[in-house]
Amino acid sequence: MSTSMRAVELVRFGGADTAFATRELPRPTPGPCQVLVRVLATSVNPLDLQTRRGDYRDQVALPTVIGNDVSGVVVEAGPGADDFQPGDEVWYLAPVFAGQGTYAEYHVVDQALVARKPARLSHVEAAGLALVGVTVWEALVERAGVRAGERVLVHGGAGGVGSAAVQVASALGAEVVTTARARDHEFVTGLGADIAIDFSAGDYVPQVRELGGVDVVLDTVGGDTLTRSPEVLADRGRVVSIVDIPEPQNLLAAWGVNATYHFLFVTPGRARLSALGRLVDQGRLRPVIGAVLPLSDIAQAHTLLEGGTIGEGRRRPRGKIAIAVHPEAEAEAPHRTTYAP
Repeated sequence: MSTSMRAVELVRFGGADTAFATRELPRPTPGPCQVLVRVLATSVNPLDLQTRRGDYRDQVALPTVIGNDVSGVVVEAGPGADDFQPGDEVWYLAPVFAGQGTYAEYHVVDQALVARKPARLSHVEAAGLALVGVTVWEALVERAGVRAGERVLVHGGAGGVGSAAVQVASALGAEVVTTARARDHEFVTGLGADIAIDFSAGDYVPQVRELGGVDVVLDTVGGDTLTRSPEVLADRGRVVSIVDIPEPQNLLAAWGVNATYHFLFVTPGRARLSALGRLVDQGRLRPVIGAVLPLSDIAQAHTLLEGGTIGEGRRRPRGKIAIAVHPEAEAEAPHRTTYAP
């Protein structure tokens, strides 16, 4: 095995077109209770965009490899790493701001964070679900404690996190309301949403109030969307936000409905991946992969995620943008390489 690997480094903060460089780096070596994984696929997330722009520059020393999703194959186990053997297909969420990221051909990780890849998922699909899936599970199950029969509002149901949240909330037995553009209503109801509201056509708050409010709001947008969350809550409702927005919140309205707020910065873990894997095996959760690009096109992937265009005018797709680090990963799911409208 070669002692080097291909990786894409973040070399400067700023725009996607100047931020990255493809380089040969030393292949990492697993330490005690760690495994070395050949990364077949990863994906891009809003956290990656924020890191690239410099939002977390105090926690990121350049040059560095970023990225947090992995689906791949174990190639080496370190001392005491007995849970996995070379050849095992695995997926995981790498720790945030802790060591080398996943825009690389190989990655080392503590075995405690790793789970076996669900057989029903290709590597591209698994990589597109790891971070968003763990985020949604922590938000809806562990923080909000969603119960069957409750009503859940998911903002941005056609996005990467939102599309997973709609499915998980539905699997938990909740009535799911989501905001999405009219053109995406059929898509989100196909994922399990009971009611879709076109946020671009008017104020969503009165429409949700007409339903009698909601028990849980999952905020993936921030800003005014987060500020107005208590206006749609039923008594003792819960808000979970995954967005770091500094603006003051409407706490008086939150107090008026005895609301509970959770602000979530996702943490990795095998148990959450295993729970998601069970939903996948049951056919109740499927990753939504709107585009697959090669590792060399990381800059284009960032541009797409930010809403820009690449190539023949292609725009941000529904769901996740996955990265096929090795060609065989893209070949596994050729139907996923096209762009959704």
